[in-house]
Amino acid sequence: MEKYIKLNKQEFIEADYKLVPLRHKDRYQIMEWRNEQIYHLRQTKKLTKIEQDNYFDKYVKSFYASENPSNILFSFLHKNILIGYGGLVHIDWKNMKTEISFLLNTKIKQDKIKYSTCFRIFLNLIKEVSFEELKLNRIFSETYSVRTNQIKELEKNGFVFEGTHRESLRIDSDTFYDSLFHSILKKDS
Repeated sequence: MEKYIKLNKQEFIEADYKLVPLRHKDRYQIMEWRNEQIYHLRQTKKLTKIEQDNYFDKYVKSFYASENPSNILFSFLHKNILIGYGGLVHIDWKNMKTEISFLLNTKIKQDKIKYSTCFRIFLNLIKEVSFEELKLNRIFSETYSVRTNQIKELEKNGFVFEGTHRESLRIDSDTFYDSLFHSILKKDS
């Protein structure tokens, strides 16, 4: 199993769900989900296997060995089966804050109840990683307004709405969506 030297604990568990350091073997499944859900990601084109391999070899491997990695990414498992991935991105160690990233299996994402359960548990686990393990102070999220389920879940799970960047995402030639920002502080979790 891959390990982050920054983390004392490598697995974070709630019920039958688990976060483990991002596994190399999950890279193509993650690529497939990213390509299927490209409309609400910062990604601008479909990924290829070569690009995915390069990302893992150049970046992900370096995150494991860093004392202060810019990203700490996890495979998200249910009953030891990959159902998503995500983690902490753009970590600012000086100011003790991070952005969260989350992507769920495309089929599971379409079921609102399952999505709600998975995202709630992911948030619980990511708060444990951020606030208890890493002693960070703030977690924030930028969510495109097209992701209404994710916005509701963030707010139900203690994230406070902070503001909007209007019409910051263009999905097709005529349609723009807002970016909504939410955060949670260690003292509020």
